[in-house]
Amino acid sequence: MKYQKDYLDNLENELKNWLTKERYIHTQGVIEVAVQLAQKNNVNIKKTITAALLHDYAKPLNQKELYKYAKKINGDIDKTEMKIPSVLHAPVGAFLVKKKYDIIDKDILEAIRYHTIGSPDMSKLALIIFAADFIEPNREFPGVRKLRDISKGNLSQLIVAVCDQSIKFNINKKKIIHPNTLLLRNEYLGGK
Repeated sequence: MKYQKDYLDNLENELKNWLTKERYIHTQGVIEVAVQLAQKNNVNIKKTITAALLHDYAKPLNQKELYKYAKKINGDIDKTEMKIPSVLHAPVGAFLVKKKYDIIDKDILEAIRYHTIGSPDMSKLALIIFAADFIEPNREFPGVRKLRDISKGNLSQLIVAVCDQSIKFNINKKKIIHPNTLLLRNEYLGGK
């Protein structure tokens, strides 16, 4: 059966060689936070570790390679997302890990696919990877400690706070805000 310890150990060893040292350290931080959130929210731990391990799989690709794959899977990537190169590794990563590792679990693929911009109606696993990527212990930005405190509460509040932080960051940097992030925020505003 997939997601057994040997499977995860092999996957981890492959990623250690595939990702940069800094990206691998980030991935370990995402795993740490994602497992904590999964335990609190009754989400399968092995699936959580798999999604966290693979969430940045396409990060080593350069922009030209990302666009090449993005065009190949065009139907799954909207025009707004194509205008934000920094998020293309998410859909391309989901596409590549499905092929390379024969991953068919839709929750894992969704978690990888939407970990950068979010999406309304995401599974709990996808919500956890979305939040864990933002607040893992190696990230440092104004407001991250407050987000880590909020993570001790319920997942809905954390999702709204992460979306708020992401939206504010993009406004301040005069960057495009993908509508999925706003839709996800609105979905969880007031609890779900």
